[in-house]
Amino acid sequence: MCQSFLLQIPLVTCVLRRVQTPPTVRIIHSGHACNVEEERHTERVYTIREGETLELTCLVTGHPRPQIRWTKTAGSVSDRFQDSSVFNETLHIAKILRTQGGRYYCKAENGLGSPAIKSIRVDVYYLDDPVVTVHQSIGEAKEQFYYERTVFLRCVANSNPPVRYSWHRGREVLTQGSDKGVEIYEPFFTQGETKILKLKNLRPQDYANYSCIASVRNVCGIPDRSVIFRLTNKTASPSIKLLVEDPIVVNPGQTVSLVCITTGGEPPPLLTWVSSNDSLPQRSVVKGGTLTLPAITSDEAGVYSCVASNNVGNPAKKSTTIVVRALKKGRFWITPDPYHNDDNIQIGREVKISCQVEATPPEELTFSWLKNGRSLRSSERMVITQTDPDISPGTTNLDIIDLKFTDFGTYTCVAALKGGGIPEISIDVNISSTTVPPNLTVPRGKSPLVAREGDTVELECLVSGKPKPIILWSRADKEAPMPDGSMQMESYDGVLRIVNVSREMTGSYRCQTSQYNGFNVKPREAVVELIVQYPPTVEPAYMEMRQGLGRPVVMTCRVLRAHPSRVLRFEWLLSNRLLHAGAFDAQRDETEYTIRSLNRDGWGEYTCNVINEAGAGKCTFQVTGKAYPPEFYYDTYSPLWQNRPRVYGFKLQWTQMNPNAVDRIVAYRLGIRQMGLQRWWEQEIPVDQTINKGELMTHNLTELIKPESYEVRLTPITRFGEGDSTIRIVTYSGECFISSQQAVNLSGNTTEHFEEEPICMFTQDKNDDFDWTRHSAATRDTKYTPNTGPSGDRSGSKQGFYMYIETSRPRKEGDQARLISPFFNVAPKNPYGITNPPAYCFGFFYHMYGKHIGKTHSSLFLSFSKGQTTSEGPVWSLSGNQGERWKQAKVSIHPTASFQVVLEGIRGPGIEGDIAIDDITLEEGECRDPPPNPVWKFVKCKQKH
Repeated sequence: MCQSFLLQIPLVTCVLRRVQTPPTVRIIHSGHACNVEEERHTERVYTIREGETLELTCLVTGHPRPQIRWTKTAGSVSDRFQDSSVFNETLHIAKILRTQGGRYYCKAENGLGSPAIKSIRVDVYYLDDPVVTVHQSIGEAKEQFYYERTVFLRCVANSNPPVRYSWHRGREVLTQGSDKGVEIYEPFFTQGETKILKLKNLRPQDYANYSCIASVRNVCGIPDRSVIFRLTNKTASPSIKLLVEDPIVVNPGQTVSLVCITTGGEPPPLLTWVSSNDSLPQRSVVKGGTLTLPAITSDEAGVYSCVASNNVGNPAKKSTTIVVRALKKGRFWITPDPYHNDDNIQIGREVKISCQVEATPPEELTFSWLKNGRSLRSSERMVITQTDPDISPGTTNLDIIDLKFTDFGTYTCVAALKGGGIPEISIDVNISSTTVPPNLTVPRGKSPLVAREGDTVELECLVSGKPKPIILWSRADKEAPMPDGSMQMESYDGVLRIVNVSREMTGSYRCQTSQYNGFNVKPREAVVELIVQYPPTVEPAYMEMRQGLGRPVVMTCRVLRAHPSRVLRFEWLLSNRLLHAGAFDAQRDETEYTIRSLNRDGWGEYTCNVINEAGAGKCTFQVTGKAYPPEFYYDTYSPLWQNRPRVYGFKLQWTQMNPNAVDRIVAYRLGIRQMGLQRWWEQEIPVDQTINKGELMTHNLTELIKPESYEVRLTPITRFGEGDSTIRIVTYSGECFISSQQAVNLSGNTTEHFEEEPICMFTQDKNDDFDWTRHSAATRDTKYTPNTGPSGDRSGSKQGFYMYIETSRPRKEGDQARLISPFFNVAPKNPYGITNPPAYCFGFFYHMYGKHIGKTHSSLFLSFSKGQTTSEGPVWSLSGNQGERWKQAKVSIHPTASFQVVLEGIRGPGIEGDIAIDDITLEEGECRDPPPNPVWKFVKCKQKH
């Protein structure tokens, strides 16, 4: 059924098995961990020093290949990870921060069973420099002629884990009780950490250099940190003085300099400037105690404070307020005679003109009035007043008593600030026989106003009267914001212009007169109705439909909403060719188009247009015969083998996603290229029979060059043509391989970590007494045990590597070391399980030389998901001195579910008892020509369903 790529070996076969497995997950680390420990229950803790690189890898199994997601319970995985996730196997955080600690979760799901989730808590360790602060208390003892002065030195450092403190005076270590004049204690809210040094009734010898040393006991290699404080008879808290006035009133554009000087304090205080505006202006310049604000603006006005600190007593703080002079927002309004129920101005009655501005500082504001350009003074008939600032700040009034014809004219209100430098604001108000209150109307045909979504519309209210007031627009039908996001918008001409109108803007809009720049009378208002039409909203907007030839295809386009809701017609098109059109059925909200038997001409893009007065909504269907992508099978750990010294092979495994959705897959196009190169090599793998869902296909890649990695692309082919491709990376993992049919070789030259990292997919058992060690004869020290252990690896090379147990001290008789493999999946040929268990041959080479040899065990564990069962004893075991040579052992096994292998070595009675293993193999089929063994018994079994 399959051919091999670059076929160089005598026989390559393609195996079909039905296999779908739910996900499993395991977290390993490869960053700069200080420690990884298993706490009680299931929590794992990863300790790392701040600034190091965190790298966690999520190892998953399962088929189809599970989707992986990293999430975090608190803080953020990275600066942009607060509300999102990382969707790849490896989580990498360079220069980790203390705020990035927390519990990280790896979640894997592939739609089979429940998602697999594992977590690990990341604990970031750090230690900041300690800070010493000094506080003094001076109390007078009654009826005595002396003062008692007590000094407290407090030391604080931010850290994780909790810090421990120690105190020195000069070179003398201070402890509780070592000096009657010294007390060392913790306040009640910091129990367990020595922080405070109390010097009672200061003595001459108390004036000295004090050192506070903060320590986290060298965890993660974090060194101790210390700080020195010199206590003298001149030690004092800071005091400062500002050489400026308060407040400082300036004009915009001026340069302002604030000078702060220290008047006391030992050690010399450090001066800083802060602002009430959260931060200092960007253009500000701080030099020593001087803060300079060039070309100041109104936005930079506020309170500026100089702060002095020397860690003695409380910091000293002095503040001043900068006021930037300004005049803005000049407005006026006319109030008819309040004693008559009439909104019009009439001869013989009173009328009031009010003028308002915003002034900074308000106490500098002055007003003057002009009539027809001439100065106007307050009199019995022309009364000029200024409103109470608490009621209406910045407001002046001109009351005209007993209005006469001679009073008609233009009145001008002039606002200014004392001292000048700021432009005046002048407001003209015309009082005449044509001065009348406003009126609002909506032009004919402007309400209701019908527009289409996306148009620019103008809502209009005609305003009459003199003077014309400002018009305020708001939503009349609901508490909703206006198009600009505010609750109210101003218009000086009565027109509200909305650009790119949307369907949410449909509704009633109220226009209303404002008292500003008009009459202070009851507001006039009108309402404009806006109706926004939009084309039908339909679903699906886009759908891909994959189908084989000769099969029916039904496409349905559904209307969700539209305005006007009366749909006029529909039309179905293939590309630009009209297939079917008609009136839309008012009783239904959908239209269908059916292809009874798909032929080659039926492939393509189908469009359904549902049309109303505002336009058309469009459903798009892409009918195709493209096959779905294959899904690579990752459950077999590193399915590699070594066939020649310079090349390696790889068993590619995959299943086909939804193979029956389209025509039968007749072949796969296999592409492969070496990483870093551009050229692809391609060949076709023919498929002779129908592929069933879940069937596992294999293909052997050969002649891959060590140690290069390759990008592999697999594309299914049907009568339609090429389907969707899937790409994976084949990585050479050193001369350490395993697959069914092939071998694990522990004699490679890769460097492995023994705490959590897989050693050729094996891990050290955390419940044994000590670990297996990866070594070579060239680097092994036999100074103390010259009569034990191998002189080379299984091939005889002194440079080759093997695994062995070192029995020298501190090891003692009976100590055990175990290597545990991952679970190897046994894929059933039918979904109901395995009726005829397959046979596997597990083999390895061992070297047992030395008079103190104990036992070595090769163990097979089978594990049930609902519990654990253990067989009666070992399948194979051996003890005693076997000579200075490598020997081979083989065991046939018949697993009925996923299984794992355990290698166990036991230390004998003396130091001359090193045991080594090499060239581990796991092959399909019964063991052929098994070597003779003195004892043939062994294994514990765990099965995993």
